Amino acid sequence: MTRTVEQRFAWLTRAASSVTARSWNHVGTQVAFYAKTLVEMRTAFGRYGKEILRLVAQMSLGTGALAVIGGTVVIVGFLTLSTGAVIAVQGYNQLSGIGVEAMTGFISAYVNVRIISPAVAGVGLAATIGAGATAQLGAMRIADEIDALEVMAVRSVAYLVSTRVVAGVVVVIPLYCIAVVCAFQAARFGTTGIYGQSTGVYDHYFHTFLNSTDLLWSFVTVITAAVAIMLVHTYYGYNARGGPAGVGEAVGHSVRTSLIVLTLIVLAISLSVHGQSGHFNLSG
Repeated sequence: MTRTVEQRFAWLTRAASSVTARSWNHVGTQVAFYAKTLVEMRTAFGRYGKEILRLVAQMSLGTGALAVIGGTVVIVGFLTLSTGAVIAVQGYNQLSGIGVEAMTGFISAYVNVRIISPAVAGVGLAATIGAGATAQLGAMRIADEIDALEVMAVRSVAYLVSTRVVAGVVVVIPLYCIAVVCAFQAARFGTTGIYGQSTGVYDHYFHTFLNSTDLLWSFVTVITAAVAIMLVHTYYGYNARGGPAGVGEAVGHSVRTSLIVLTLIVLAISLSVHGQSGHFNLSG
């Protein structure tokens, strides 16, 4: 009986060690792939400039019917419009309960820039550009197109992966400008147009608390998140296995991982930049 218990304990220990080792090996494989992708960006700029431009056009506005209703610009614009409207509804109603509804402009300038707009833009990027990149690369992998490129001496990581990471970062800059403007305008319209607050009062508090430094850090957050999201999605697409079902699983895993990474990046940069005080002082 004693040997049986000891054998079971030893087996469980070996199994746990094996799972831990495989997990760390998987992390190491991902990190090596990310490092190779970043190094190959120089080749992407030097040899595949036309491919980068094509991907930028495809990612930003889409192709065919998607250019009208489903491009990334349209999707992210609607997402940020909805969040700006939520700020107007919740901010005005909650602040009016304590008699300071005039501060709704402050809520828009403070919360939109620091938390909501970067997070929503990252979610839109992962759900549209990122998932599309995973599906494209996964379909190419199971169709042996990536192997065919390597047989023809084409550097597949530079041509397929690095170009998509560069295009995603290029797209996210004007995309985030549109997102921030949509969030600001939706909050302003909801507060002044629907609830009837004076535009002068709203604009006064909005411009008083809108900090240009916060906007710059917001852009840094989004660009960092875009690089991480595109790296995650291209990794899962490039290494997809198991036929069409494997591509679907790769898309699911990539979206899940990228959303976790996005949350961690927004949290880490917000804590490191704004700290405990938040660089906010309200005085009469």
